[in-house]
Amino acid sequence: MAVTRTVVLLTLLALAAPAADLVWLPEHFRPDPFGEIVARDRTGTLRKSRLTLARAARGGYFSAHLMLKVDRAGSYELSINTSDRAGKLSIDLYREWFHFTEFDRQYYPDALIPVDTPFQSSVPDPQNKVPKQSAVAFWADVWIPADTKPGTYTLRASARLAGGRPVSSVVELEVTELVVPQEDAITMDHNSYGSSFLAEQFPKLAAEYGNRFAESEDFISLIHSYHRIFHVHRGTYHQLGYGHGGKVGPEFAPALTGAGTRRRVASWTLFDKHYGPLLDGTAFSRTRRGARPIPFVYLPINPDWPASFLNWGEPGYQAEFTNVVREMERHFREKGWVNTRFEMYFNHKKRYKAYPWDGDEVRFPEDNQYLKEYSRLLKAAVPPDSPVKFLFRADVSWSMEQQFRDLAGIVNMWVCSSSILGWLRDAPAMLRSRGDVVWHYSGPPPVTQPAVAITKMPLRTWMWRLDGYVHWLAVNPGGDPWFRFDGGGTTLVYSGEQFGIRAPIPSARLKFQRNCLQDLALLTSLRKNRAEVARLFNNTTPDQWWSARPKIADSPAREMTNPDIEEASQENDLRLTRADPEAWWRVRQMIFTR
Repeated sequence: MAVTRTVVLLTLLALAAPAADLVWLPEHFRPDPFGEIVARDRTGTLRKSRLTLARAARGGYFSAHLMLKVDRAGSYELSINTSDRAGKLSIDLYREWFHFTEFDRQYYPDALIPVDTPFQSSVPDPQNKVPKQSAVAFWADVWIPADTKPGTYTLRASARLAGGRPVSSVVELEVTELVVPQEDAITMDHNSYGSSFLAEQFPKLAAEYGNRFAESEDFISLIHSYHRIFHVHRGTYHQLGYGHGGKVGPEFAPALTGAGTRRRVASWTLFDKHYGPLLDGTAFSRTRRGARPIPFVYLPINPDWPASFLNWGEPGYQAEFTNVVREMERHFREKGWVNTRFEMYFNHKKRYKAYPWDGDEVRFPEDNQYLKEYSRLLKAAVPPDSPVKFLFRADVSWSMEQQFRDLAGIVNMWVCSSSILGWLRDAPAMLRSRGDVVWHYSGPPPVTQPAVAITKMPLRTWMWRLDGYVHWLAVNPGGDPWFRFDGGGTTLVYSGEQFGIRAPIPSARLKFQRNCLQDLALLTSLRKNRAEVARLFNNTTPDQWWSARPKIADSPAREMTNPDIEEASQENDLRLTRADPEAWWRVRQMIFTR
């Protein structure tokens, strides 16, 4: 009888103990806060949702989600370790924030908050505040140095709930002999405007300085941290330093003095403090990618800097322009800043009513005369044998086909509308044959699209054999991304201030993109066939990544409308969105197939 009572008691205690499940998930299968896969990432069978085996290259990252599901509220402790006795593998662990979107009333993990392991917290998460939450999720980045010994390593995650039994989950990770090239197959660029957003996203830090925030060391450090987060994710960062009316932020340009023939640089101090560590690479010296200069940067040149547009067409305008740009070339050369390409770029449109011509996305052919004159001024200021690399950049759309002809030898960096470039399949090869840099642009996909969606544009860049791709705005998460989220279609990073971090923190989409860039570098180095990649990705051919030339392509640019362009590219865009959650998984397997 006593034995029976003991068995019953033990059974009741077991039933009363909290239960948990710990699951590794492939990167493109995002977890939700209720222990399921996000609806947009599900396949019919979910046959690969639980990850137990994986392969990875050296010199890069292996990544996965880790989901802890519980049957009741309570505290927990989570830890991860590896079987790597040599101590080569490093694990970076992030807590995933679940964003609720009013658009479809769903939760999506995206912001990644770095945490230490072992990590302790509770379900529901006290900060995230998800009603009836029954699962928490983490992102694990496993860094595999290039000199890691190939072989199979065990990644073991363990969790213990208060009052419950420990649970664990294992991934067998095969580290192959392949090494991810340090150089990327494409340049992945992330664009932003000005620096006022820093005070908006880091209000506590800004409040410490009041009106002097922009003059502080922390301000410059914060700018460098944005460059750094994109650098470590195999990208680069562009920050335009002037507005549509020509006003330049003081940290983006050297201070000037004088007018006309007496116009010159008065001080390089703030400019050098801002750009020096970026242009010599020391801003990145403590990263795993190492110190390397930023590959591209906007110059502060615009219609009102360094010369006043009031003097346009007068000898004084040329004197002011050439005096200052000549000093810039000499300063850059003396500093040894010869590995970065400096871009003269005009971002204004005449409808903003500051200048009588379009600099950005020129629609009217007569406006090209201004670009031709600026090219003449730049060539007059920069010695032809200068080791400093100056480029004339134009972001083009409506009239790009005509501009390719009219501005040959003038513009040598083209950032093209993806939609319009899509029906000009011969243009990239033609532009590159004359030594021009060719990129295209669009915005990041919001979290409401499948996780694999962010691989589409890097892959299109690679399929089109372009030099790079621009996320036109990649740092604006909205007013309240934590509890009033708009989907994140204009950001790939978040402010870490809410979590005590005075720097940006990454998104899951930025991690997806970085891993895609690793794979593209490998595909290029291994000379993998583009046709096979297209087939595996979404059962297409390379030709199908281009659009048929529409009738509007032969119409004057002034007669085109945005609906016309959208209609012309709609079929191609729909075809490329037919990528299931396993699309990139299939491409990645090709890398390891000899």
